[in-house]
Amino acid sequence: MRSLQLTPALASLLGLPEAPGTRTFFARLDPADRSLARSALRRLSAATPSTAFAHDLAGVGGVVQHLQYDAQTNRLHALVEALGVAPDANAAVRDALTGARDGPSARRWIDRRLAEGGRVGVVLIGLTRFETVNTAYGRAVGDELLRSVSRRVGEVVRETLGKGAIVARIGGSEFLVASDDADAARIGAAVARLEDALARPFVVGGDIAPLGARLVTGESVAGDNAAALLRRTSEALLGDVPLEKGAPPVDLLVDNLHRALERGEIGVLFQPQVSIATGQIIGVEALARWNHPEFGELGADTLFAAAERAGLDATLSDHVQRRALAAAANWPMSLSKLRLSINVTAADVARASFVDALLGRIDASNFPRNRLTVEITESGIMSDLGEAARLLTLLRAAGCRVAIDDFGTGYSSLAYLKALPLDYLKIDKKLSQDITGSPRDRVVVRGVIDMARSLGLAVVAEGVETAEQLDLLAKEGCQYFQGFLCSAPIDVPALAQLVSRG
Repeated sequence: MRSLQLTPALASLLGLPEAPGTRTFFARLDPADRSLARSALRRLSAATPSTAFAHDLAGVGGVVQHLQYDAQTNRLHALVEALGVAPDANAAVRDALTGARDGPSARRWIDRRLAEGGRVGVVLIGLTRFETVNTAYGRAVGDELLRSVSRRVGEVVRETLGKGAIVARIGGSEFLVASDDADAARIGAAVARLEDALARPFVVGGDIAPLGARLVTGESVAGDNAAALLRRTSEALLGDVPLEKGAPPVDLLVDNLHRALERGEIGVLFQPQVSIATGQIIGVEALARWNHPEFGELGADTLFAAAERAGLDATLSDHVQRRALAAAANWPMSLSKLRLSINVTAADVARASFVDALLGRIDASNFPRNRLTVEITESGIMSDLGEAARLLTLLRAAGCRVAIDDFGTGYSSLAYLKALPLDYLKIDKKLSQDITGSPRDRVVVRGVIDMARSLGLAVVAEGVETAEQLDLLAKEGCQYFQGFLCSAPIDVPALAQLVSRG
C-alpha cells in the first residue's frame, strides 16, 4: 500500500516518526541489506506467508526482521528483534500498536473455545467520533487515542471478567471483548463499567477528545463458529442500518475500504428530482456507489455502514462530496440549470471546521453555491440542536440551501423543524410509499406535508415508485419527488439524455 507505520517503541529506537515513509525507512539500511530486504519481500505470497532476513542496524546491532503477509488485508507485518525464534509477527505488531489482539487472532481464540464445547459471550464496541479526532489531529494522535481506549477497556475487562477474557481491535475503531466463563449478569456488569469508562474524555496531544461509543453483546448458540457469532453481533451494532438486499456482511467490506478509496472504486450517480406540477427535472441528488470487484455495485447505505465500522465515515463523506461537485462542475450545457444535492453526515457536523471545509471544497470545484443544496439527516443534528442551527445558518448565509433528509425515520419533531433554518423537507421513502396504505397512513403523510408547508418549507418525496403514490402525494400538496418512477440513480450521460427527452 506504499505506506509504513512503526510501533512507538521502534520509532523511538530508530529516531524516526511513527509514519516515516518507505523511502526514509529503507535509507536506514546499508545498500547490501536493501537487496536482502527486497528479496525477502518478493518471497512473500499467499502460498509463502512468512520469511525473514538478518542484518546489522546502526545504533542497534544485529537484528532479524520477521515478515508476515496477511492475505485477508494484503498488509505486511514485520517484527524487528535480536536474532532468535520468531513469535507471531501479526499479533505482536497489533499488540504493540494498540495493546489488543487483532481480528484474526480473536476469531481463532473464539473458534478454539467453541470447538472445545465452551460457551462464549462477546461485547462489541464501536467508537463513534474517532475519525473526527483522527482528521483533526493526525494519525499519530489517533493511534495514541486507540491505545488509550485499549488500556481502559483492558482494565475494565480484567476487573469484571478476569484475566481469561480477551480484548481485540478488530477493525478501524472497533473493539471486541470475549469471555468463555462469564454469565449474562457478569457480561452486563462489564458493559455498564465499559460505558462509564469510555464516556470519560480522553487526553491526546495535550487536548481533551470526547469519544462516543456504542456497545452490544452477543452469546454463542449451538452450531456457532466465530464468524457466525461475530456477524450476528455486528448486525446488532449496526442497528437498523438499511443494507440493500443481497449485500455482503459489512465486516467483509471494512478491510477493503481504504484500498477502494485509493483505487477510485467509489464514485457517484445522480437521481433526478422532479417538479410534480410541471414534470420537469429541476435537480439531482448525488448518491455514492462502490463498484466492488467481487460483490459488484454496492449502494450508499452499505458503503457508509462499512465506513463507520472502519472509522472512515468522515473520509468517505469528503471523497463523495468532492466527486459529486467535480462531476457537476463539468456538466454539459443541457444540465447547467439543475440543482445539485449533496449529503453530509453526523461525523461531518461534529468537525469543528466543517462549514469552512465544505465551502472551500465547493469553491475549489467551481460549482456555484446558489445551485447547491446540503442535505442532512435527523441523526446528524440531534446531538446538538443549537450547534446544528448555527452551522446551517452559516451555510444558508453563504448561498447554499439546506434540506432535512429522511424525515420520519428518527426523532421527527415540530420543535426542531421550527428551530432550524431549512429550505426543504425530504419525506423518507417509507412514508411516501405508505400513502397508498390505510386511511390512517395517509393522514400521517398529510400531517407531515401540512406541517412543512405551514413552516414555509418545500416538500420532496423520496422513493416514489408508482403513479398512484405520485397522484396521492400531489393531492396532499407535495411539490417535488424522486424515485424509480422517474429514474434510478444514473451517470451523467444518461442524465443528459433523460433531461433532453423531458
